Amino acid sequence: MRVESSATSISWIPSEAVTGVMQSTFSTGVSHYDDPPPSTIDDLEELRAADRFRFANRIAAGAVFDAGQAVEWAHTGGGVMGATTVRLGRLGATFAGVSLPVLRPDPELGNGWIRFTQTVGGRTALPLPWATSRPPFFRMHAPFVWTTLTLTLHADGRAEFAMPGASPFPRHWVYGPSGTLELKAGVADWETWLGQPSWRTTPWGEVDSPALVTAAETELERELSTVIMRGGVRPLIRTLAAGDVLTRQGDEASSLYLVLDGVIDVSVDASSLGEVGPGAILGEHAVLEGGRRTASLTAVTPARIAEASADAIDLNALQQLADGHRREDHSAAETPR
Repeated sequence: MRVESSATSISWIPSEAVTGVMQSTFSTGVSHYDDPPPSTIDDLEELRAADRFRFANRIAAGAVFDAGQAVEWAHTGGGVMGATTVRLGRLGATFAGVSLPVLRPDPELGNGWIRFTQTVGGRTALPLPWATSRPPFFRMHAPFVWTTLTLTLHADGRAEFAMPGASPFPRHWVYGPSGTLELKAGVADWETWLGQPSWRTTPWGEVDSPALVTAAETELERELSTVIMRGGVRPLIRTLAAGDVLTRQGDEASSLYLVLDGVIDVSVDASSLGEVGPGAILGEHAVLEGGRRTASLTAVTPARIAEASADAIDLNALQQLADGHRREDHSAAETPR
């Protein structure tokens, strides 16, 4: 039996993800943020040509199984580096990112399965300033970016993909074999990424950074998040430290929450029902069902949350969102709010 599959990660810079001295560089248009990639990928090269991402990692593999064991296999794919566009007034210049060698160790073989691993990345085209504690109190360097993808093929025809490692920045999204968005890195940590001490703290120095990954939000949540962020009234942006409680079960409430960055644990009666990440909308049950929170929300990591009034979104759309969450109350990816 032959089994084939693939997965692709796309890495991009979300709005308001940059802090410190470089924030003015983005806000004045010298550099630029990226619009969120599409929810499905049809043509990766077309996205690259349109400057829609900073780099991509595509892994593809096939294996032939006999008596439950992989006897033949092939591993393909690689990286696609984007570019950095710098603008000064009406003038602009684009600098291609610098690729590093693709890391592709020998596949792991198990009873009834084979797992392929691939790390792709590089460094930014231009150096960035980083504050230091010693004179001259800053240095210029080009931090490294990467994602590590795994693809596991099973003798029964199943295929699983994951992103066990990634650079702390930028945002990393993972698409399945059909080109549909499936996973997201929960945190885009600009400060940690910019402070990389050297290449030795990257996979090319034999050190990978574990990626905290959550399931992608629903298509409806993606549509509603645009309404919250780009509607008539700007939402309140809240910053949480790891362990902070956003809201408690039973609290009176009339607002909605959109996770911009970080991972939030959802619990009912002190029992965790799962974790959600960037793009998830929370709080719709309280708005629709009497004004009290039906779950407690706690930050697993540092997080940024957009809080919007209940009238920011049409009630019919909120009901659709609530119905979708309720149908999957016992799923780790879709939990009640």
